[in-house]
Order: sequence, then structure tokens, then C-alpha cells
Amino acid sequence: MRKTKIICTLGPATEKTDVIRQLIAHGANVFRLNMSHASADWVRTIVPRIRQLADQLKRTVGILVDTQGPAIRTGPVKAPLELKKGDTLEFTVRGAKPTKKNSVSVNYDKFIDDIDTGDAVLVDNGLIKLKVVEKKKNRAICRVLTPAKLGSRRHINLPGVHISLPPLTKKDIADVTLGATLGVDFVALSFVRKPGDLDELRDLLTRKKSKACVVAKIEDQAAVESIEDIIKTADIVMVARGDLGIEVPMEELPIIQRRIVKNCIRLGKPVIVATHLLESMITNRIPTRAEITDVANAVFEQADSIMLSGETSVGHYPVECVDVLNRVAARIERSGGAGYAEDAILEDARQKTVAAAVVLANSLPRAKLMVFTRHGRMPRNTSNLRPHRATIFAFTPSEEVRRQLSICWGVFPIRIEFSDDPNATIETAQKLLRDQKMTAAGDNLVIVSDVRAREALIDCVQLRTVK
Repeated sequence: MRKTKIICTLGPATEKTDVIRQLIAHGANVFRLNMSHASADWVRTIVPRIRQLADQLKRTVGILVDTQGPAIRTGPVKAPLELKKGDTLEFTVRGAKPTKKNSVSVNYDKFIDDIDTGDAVLVDNGLIKLKVVEKKKNRAICRVLTPAKLGSRRHINLPGVHISLPPLTKKDIADVTLGATLGVDFVALSFVRKPGDLDELRDLLTRKKSKACVVAKIEDQAAVESIEDIIKTADIVMVARGDLGIEVPMEELPIIQRRIVKNCIRLGKPVIVATHLLESMITNRIPTRAEITDVANAVFEQADSIMLSGETSVGHYPVECVDVLNRVAARIERSGGAGYAEDAILEDARQKTVAAAVVLANSLPRAKLMVFTRHGRMPRNTSNLRPHRATIFAFTPSEEVRRQLSICWGVFPIRIEFSDDPNATIETAQKLLRDQKMTAAGDNLVIVSDVRAREALIDCVQLRTVK
């Protein structure tokens, strides 16, 4: 079984029932709904569609709502501005009227307050590079460093600049509320800058009675500087290489990715590598060899999940993209991984119990791990230690926990009812695996569960052999 999970962004290319069915059948584990483009009505339609298809195909599929976040954008222009190197471009805020030929408004009122003379301003995904040369009350004058054409509503990045925007906009709050109402499994916060941003999202989810996992998207320098604290606060971390690749020098991006993945595994948090994995496949049926190598590196680093964005939301070959990730991940996993789990921190007795089970499974041929959980913690701990060969079968009575485990490396979640007798629950799970031909005679089952000791239940590791 493939251990690295696949996340697909849904959009116009993949919203139809038959296409979603194909994506699930070909290996999609989680579907991302990008609220930068999705409407509330579309989300209300697509969530039950995903749930129904997952049930029909008897697959565990999670749903991730990705907030737009506090994006800074230019305003509309009547016609694209032709910018040459050395030209000046004026940015205006708070309704100030233009005083230059090349002038554009900005949707963020404190834009002028936050920037300083000499700061870099990157527009349209970094294609347009500018330098601030003058600022006044409601306007800033910038020198154009790269020739380009500026259209309407283009995204602005401010590398190294502290932004005063709140972590959740009114739109984000409405979108998170909608996701909570529909029972989505994960909510991603865009442009996380500090751990407190995640606390605000978690508080909102709690007020909306949602237990969705909080995903921290690492997209700017401020987040990189606070990465360890952010990892500790988040449930899951996403290396969002699109904006991050604009905010940091390009040669630093692979190093930052590796450092984040390594720290997430060390600190016991699932990690997603996202953006531009198979960008050329938006229009081409086969990927570039460089893209294959990029995917292979993320799999070798043992990221929990790898994510497709435009490739599946608007691309021409969404199902083929999933097939490529499936093939590459399965092959690279057989060749071994980076071994970052050797530095995983084990802080409590339960983590150490799981570690003993993983050591045992690693030492046995044809080993499989069976983990019984009500809240998902034990399977996540097991996943974080990256067992060398054994699949992790996670049994839970909770449908919510089952779906939340869909994002974790090497975990195959299964919902079963738990008996008051732990041994009876284990017997039921063993029979299910045997009936579905997921185990065979001679397999070694390393079991992490509780056992009854008089009136108490205690954690236990067992070894059984399939007869």
C-alpha cells in the first residue's frame, strides 16, 4: 500500500461526480476546497457529493477547507499597464486619486504604513519586481526593476515586511463557519505568521463546535522564522511553496522545505508538501523529468502528504496527475526514506509504547501494525515514527477520526465498533483484515491497544501470527 497520501484540489475540471469518483478510485486521499475561488453554494454542493462517493467506493476520504487569508492585491485597471525597467509605479490607498501615469490602488489600507523606503514589492506571483523609493500619506512611489505588464487584481508580496493584517478576514470567518457546519475534516490558515494566528482559528472552530484539524500554511519569511513554535501549535503543517518561493530566495526554498519536514517529523506533526508538483501537467499529459524528481524528493523526505493544486482544479489531466503521484510515491517508498524519524522526540509513556511496537514491527518479516484508537493520537504517533515496511491499520469507532487519519503517512484507517472487551475488538479487527485479504497466513501482527487488568485498562503491545 502507498504510504504517502495524495491531496487533490477540486475545481471546474474536477467538480463533476464521475471525475471525483475516478480521483478517489485512482488514489486521492483528501480533497482540498480552495476558498480563494470557491463559492459558499459550491461548497454546500460538493461536500455531500464527496461524502456520498467515498461511501459508495468504501474509501476513507478527508475534506480540507483552505482559507483565502489576508491577501494583498492591486485594484482594477482599465487596461494593462506596460511597465519598463526604470519606470515608476504609484500605489494608492484609502481612495487617494492617482498622480502618476502608472498608478494602481491597493486593497489594504495600511499598505503605506507597513512598508519603508528601500523595501522590495513583488507583484503577480513575483513576476513584477519593484523597489519603494518614496512614500507619502496615502501613496508610495516604486521603481520598476523588471519589465512586465500589470493587469487587474494582482497579488502583492512584501518579503520581510511585518504586515498588520488580522489572520482571519470576514470572508475567512464565514468560510470556516460554513466548513464547520458541513463537518469538514481540516481547515488550513493561509499566511500564518505566528502561533497566535492558529489560536484564533482554533478558538473559532471551537465556538462553531468543530473538531477539524488546524493546518498551518507556511508562506512567508515571518512563518519560517517562527517555524518551531508554529509546528508545536498546529495540528498539521503545509509547506506552501507558491508564495513561500516568492518570499524567500529561490535557492533557499529546498533547504527550507527539508528543514520544515524534518522538524515536523521530529516534533510529531503531519506535514504536507504543496504547489507546483506537476505544474506542466495542467496542459501536458506527461510531467517533466524535473517534476518527477521533485515529487520523488518529497516522498524520500517522507512528507505525510503531497498536494496537487491547479493540476487537478483547472488542469486538463487531473486523473493522470494522481496516477503519476501514485506511481512515483509507491516506487520511491520501496527504496527507503531520509530517516528523519530517528530524531523523533518521545515525551510520554504512550509515545514510548508505540515506539516499542514500531521497533518490533521493523524487526519482523511480513509485519503489520494494528492500532486501536478513539481520538487518533496513537496512530499519529505510530505514523510519525515511519515504520520501515509495515502498514499501519488504525481501527476507530469514530468516523471523524477515521477521516482525519486520511492525511497521515502509512495509515490505513478503518471504522469498527469497539466492544467493552478489548480482546473481542481485536478479534473483530483481525477477522475484518482476513476477510478483506489484507492479511495472509504467516503475517506478524503487532497490536497496540488497551487490555483489561482487573478493573483498569492499560496500554499494551501484543504480537500475534495470522493462522
